[in-house]
Amino acid sequence: MKKAVSELISRSVINVNKTSDCTSREVVKEIKNIFQLKRCGHAGTLDSRVSGVLVVALDAATKLMPVLMGLDKKYEGILYLHEDVEKKTLEKTISRHFIGEITQTPPVKSRVARRPRKRRIYNFEILKKDGKDVWFRTKVQAGTYIRKLCSDIGEKLGIRAHMKDLRRIKVSHFHVRDSHSLDEIKEAYYSWKRGNEKHLRKILIPIEDAIPHVKRVYVKDSSINAICNGAPVRDSDTVKIDDEIKPKEIVGIFSLNKELMALGIAKISSVEMHKGKGTLIRTDRIIQKL
Repeated sequence: MKKAVSELISRSVINVNKTSDCTSREVVKEIKNIFQLKRCGHAGTLDSRVSGVLVVALDAATKLMPVLMGLDKKYEGILYLHEDVEKKTLEKTISRHFIGEITQTPPVKSRVARRPRKRRIYNFEILKKDGKDVWFRTKVQAGTYIRKLCSDIGEKLGIRAHMKDLRRIKVSHFHVRDSHSLDEIKEAYYSWKRGNEKHLRKILIPIEDAIPHVKRVYVKDSSINAICNGAPVRDSDTVKIDDEIKPKEIVGIFSLNKELMALGIAKISSVEMHKGKGTLIRTDRIIQKL
């Protein structure tokens, strides 16, 4: 059964196409005002001068932050070299020193402690080079500072370099081609208020569809009330369990009609769940209030 838009709003995520003239906080504030929400938050800050994908959770969907934060990111941007370097030299340096696990110290203006930390760079592709301007595309682990990555590349080359432009084109399964501007979102909202819900339905991503990367456990209808009041998931509650669940992993607790009821912490692996007894999952965040 299709949910009413008014109910969907409180249980949805929006893939926002942030412009480079505002902060992530300003985007959240604007969306909060548009939908007249008590709670609203984003899953990973974009610098004010960086554009692209900003995942924003509405109302109850803010409880999904533990599984929306920490997702891999993909960017396109321009690296500016203060001295010209041959493309082959640049590619060789990046391949040797900036692919795989790297050690990165957050920049001075970051909000985290400036301690060296490990981050993974999955790829760094040079798309085009025109003199000192280098267009690139990179996929990185969450928490990687692209601005710092650019300056570190320059340092390894023995020159200065900085990030000239950056756009986030993907956050895990959220792609920029499917994102929406604030103007689009606002117009869709007021169009719904005038009786046309078509455009807003296309923008709102139900929480169940927003977390395809989260493994699932389906429970009996008779168990839902207790679970939504904080009870753990026991072997007698379950109907279906996804494979490859690891101990301490966050899992989605779903009803048989595929509605997300809560997030839980697995106490044992899915292999052990299939043959085990007793408590399988500790209920952590209740999404559906009964």
